[in-house]
Amino acid sequence: MNTSSITALPGVELKSPGAGLITLDPVHTALLRGLDGLLSALAARLAAPEILGPPLLSVDGLARLDFFRNFPHLGVSAGRFGPEALDGLAAGGAPQDLPLAPTGHLLPSATCYGLLLSLEGQDVGEDGLRVSSVGRCFRNETHYDGLRRLWGFHMREVLYLGTKDGASEHQERGGEFVQEVAGRLGLTLTRAAADDPFYDNGGSRARLMALDPVKFEYSAPDGTAIASVNRHRNFFGERLDIRAGSLGPAYSSCVAFGVERWVHAMILAHGTAESALDRLRSAADSFS
Repeated sequence: MNTSSITALPGVELKSPGAGLITLDPVHTALLRGLDGLLSALAARLAAPEILGPPLLSVDGLARLDFFRNFPHLGVSAGRFGPEALDGLAAGGAPQDLPLAPTGHLLPSATCYGLLLSLEGQDVGEDGLRVSSVGRCFRNETHYDGLRRLWGFHMREVLYLGTKDGASEHQERGGEFVQEVAGRLGLTLTRAAADDPFYDNGGSRARLMALDPVKFEYSAPDGTAIASVNRHRNFFGERLDIRAGSLGPAYSSCVAFGVERWVHAMILAHGTAESALDRLRSAADSFS
């Protein structure tokens, strides 16, 4: 990774377009791109080909996955100006004063939802399936905080669907990879069980989670969660009729990285974006 020619924009300050929104300068952009490239090494190790998910998700599909029951606060709806608003816009009316018509779609809050919905009704076989993807995700939060908590951000995921044992192995190997990469980057992370099940959090599956945690988060010293490893049991396999050959509904698990949060963690650890980029270059040159 050649970073010698990457510098800040001379005499220009990039301002935030609003709460939870940010424009990255060349150094921060190089850091984000380089980190995503390094994190993509997990997909290469696991032979998970790169795919690109849809930019919008249907509310009907998300409802079948209990999204609105469990995360009603996160959804960012996609609206469009209806025919009745077009004349007002053409006449110079203020867009914010004109009605938006619902489209029946949301912006993704996580990369894996679009991938899973795209596999509905498929048979991944007893050998299972792995895919990797990075997507821009959006979450309606109560507050925003620099790179730690954004309205729109990049999430890299490596997803597995197949057997129960395969899902557990994927989660374990993902956790090992997180700690390996963190060590090479000079990051100290803590691992803790998370308490935000994706399924009905008042049901038997949620009670089972208390006995067998299915999600672990890895956090920087300031408490920012920058990665997670998630095991979904056969929830998505059942809801979306995704099968693992003769074994029935597929089990699934994923490893997720919030890329902007990795940028934050690197700057926290190394002081400046430039120093963080130098450390990333050294780590990338020696990583295999």
